[in-house]
Parts: sequence; structure tokens; C-alpha cells
Amino acid sequence: MEELKIDRERIKHKFAEYTKHYDIKDEKIRLKVKHTYYVADLSDRIAHSLELSKHDIDMAWLIGMLHDVGRFEQIRKYGTFSDAESIDHAVYAVKLLFGSGVDEGKICDYIDMDGVDNNISMAEDISIIKSAVLNHNTYRIEKGLDKRTQLFCNIVRDADKLDIFRVICDTPIEEIYNVTTDEFMNSEVTEKVMEAFKEKCAILRSLKKTPVDNIVSHLALVFELVFPESIIIAKEQGYVKKLMNFKSNNEKTLKQFEEIRSIMQEIIAD
Repeated sequence: MEELKIDRERIKHKFAEYTKHYDIKDEKIRLKVKHTYYVADLSDRIAHSLELSKHDIDMAWLIGMLHDVGRFEQIRKYGTFSDAESIDHAVYAVKLLFGSGVDEGKICDYIDMDGVDNNISMAEDISIIKSAVLNHNTYRIEKGLDKRTQLFCNIVRDADKLDIFRVICDTPIEEIYNVTTDEFMNSEVTEKVMEAFKEKCAILRSLKKTPVDNIVSHLALVFELVFPESIIIAKEQGYVKKLMNFKSNNEKTLKQFEEIRSIMQEIIAD
């Protein structure tokens, strides 16, 4: 049975065409373009580590390329990465890619959809792409998905988390968190955020109250990494160690980060 055709050069060309309509002078736009390519490459590496077929490796890469297409309109319209203050960028991405409006259904720009309706294998791949994009930013993957769909969801989620570490370290604080450096350097970690971190799980957005809570919640993403290769990559990158060594101007926060480092060492120790 014919497989979904994935032409990487075409996909990169179409992504570049789509994003050129946005203000490349905007740091947030540049950040998300770069992030997209990194996530695609990380998805490719994780898929290779799992010894998946060439087609499935291409699928993982494609999902990485598409996972954040909803970010660009979010930034243009709202000027923020905060879904809570704007739109759910994953839901919007699915609407953009698979909707039926005049400016929607853009999946056809990236891959040929001819014959999908009459090909079970191709239709399943399209369903997987949709689910993986939709679930890439959720607290937990939705229940009821088959194992193959869960696999691709986990690949892109790991890749996304891994590049978030880079983004946080390489991007000015003001661009990421929309706060001043002074606010960030003097804030304390909320007690409920610390409690959640000690439980070694992802931290709910609703628990975050202070600027530095964001650093802790991003560090907690390490607890959610699914694949051994993802842990290897996190160690190689060095960004997690850099985040662990955050030097606050607040004495209480400095003590909190001592505890955070002791917990993280259990996972990323060489």
C-alpha cells in the first residue's frame, strides 16, 4: 500500500514561504523559525535512535516542522507566547493545517493529499500528524490514542522540550517572559512550584506565580523526557546545567536552587 510521500526539500521551501509573510525583524518570529528547524532535527535524531523505518523517521521530522505553525499568527496578533493570554497555538496549528476555511487546509502545501481518502495507511499517517501537533504542548497526551500515534506524540514532545532548554538559555529574558531583568532576578520560587518539582513531574501553568517559576517549570521538563536518547541529548547540550546554575539576587531563591540542583543531579549526572 502506498505511503504518504514526504519530500523534505519541498517542506522546508513551503515553510520558508509561509514564514516570510511575518516580520523577521521580530525576535519572537526569528526565534520560532529557528526553533522549528531544531525540533525537526531533534525529532529525526530520536527517531533514528529508535531504529524506525525511513518513512517513520521522515514522519517524525515532518511533525517537528509543523508542530509550531500556529505560533506565527499568535505572535502577530497577540505579541506573546502565552497561550493563556492569547490562543492555544497547537489547536490553531491544527485548524490552520487541516481546516476548511479560505486561509486554512495548508497541509496540502507540504504534502500531496491525493489518494489519502482511499488509502488506509496514508489516512492513518495524516491522523497521526494531526494528533501529534495537537498534543505537543499539552500537560499530558490525550487518552485513547493507539501506540503508533503515542510514539510520534512522544517524539515531538521530547524534541520540543529539548529545544526549549536552548531557547531559554540563548534568548533575552525580556523576550521570553515579558518581564524586566530586575523582576526576574529578585523573584522567589512559589512554594507550590517547589513542591511539584520535588515530586519530579511537569508543573502546571496555573501554579506559576512569579517570573523565576518559569525557570523551575522548564527544568521540570527533564522529568517528562520519554526516550533514553533524549536524556543523552540533554546532557550533551549543557543547557539544563546552565539553567540549574541560575544565580538569583534573592537569597531564598539561591537556597531553593541548591535543592533543585541536588534533585536534577540524579537525572543528568555524567
